[in-house]
Amino acid sequence: MSIFKRELTPTEVVKLAREDRYSALELINGVVHDFIELHGDRQAFDDPAIVGGIGMLAEQPVTIIAIDKGREFADKMRTHNGSPLPSGYRKAQRLMQQAAKFNRPVITLINTPGAYPGKDAEEMGQGQAIAESILQSITLPVPMIAIVYGEGGSGGALALATSDQVWMFEHATYSVLSPEGFAAILWKDASRSSEAADLLGLTPKDLLGKGVIEQIVPDQRRTDKLFAWLQKQLTAEIATLQALTPAELVAQRYQRFRQF
Repeated sequence: MSIFKRELTPTEVVKLAREDRYSALELINGVVHDFIELHGDRQAFDDPAIVGGIGMLAEQPVTIIAIDKGREFADKMRTHNGSPLPSGYRKAQRLMQQAAKFNRPVITLINTPGAYPGKDAEEMGQGQAIAESILQSITLPVPMIAIVYGEGGSGGALALATSDQVWMFEHATYSVLSPEGFAAILWKDASRSSEAADLLGLTPKDLLGKGVIEQIVPDQRRTDKLFAWLQKQLTAEIATLQALTPAELVAQRYQRFRQF
């Protein structure tokens, strides 16, 4: 049940999604215990916008990868406000490959307005890095669940959401681009972002109804209740997915995305 007394408008949901009410590390340490962070893409750089490593979900070892916006100004500058560089996506790919090798399920936590669009990122192969992350995810022979806990923007989010299931926090968004970007393209007027938010269908309720996501994570006033709910649901869903063979898992994931 929502902590709000009425259903929020899409514009209000967008505003809440951008408030960064949860940090990546807060969620990671709430979902798993004994987390060990792993660094670097093994090519050039360790992008702080992607935080990932190994942890224990109850008694199950898992790989967990999160996009981190940071909360303080310095952290937001360091992470480009949660917009990963190519090295961040390559770090995620490395962790996925490691998860496949050791038969560990993968959980991703997503909060990004989109991949970093700077000149340096393009020169480092941003488009290729995103495409390779999607390909890596779609062929991953272990269970993968993606959770959008803030903004889920464009290919920057999809790179870590090509999974068996996609969940969204109750006050999160998931769309091809921001309402401002949509309004600027469609009407040449970014100030019409509220109209764009209505048209985009970017709220969890809209996306659940269309089969784009599988589950809405209910908002909670107490984080201990939120973490307990996530742990219980993730444990159950991962167990169900682990009953499938790797071939069945990949085929089912492929068909999930083919319908769109």
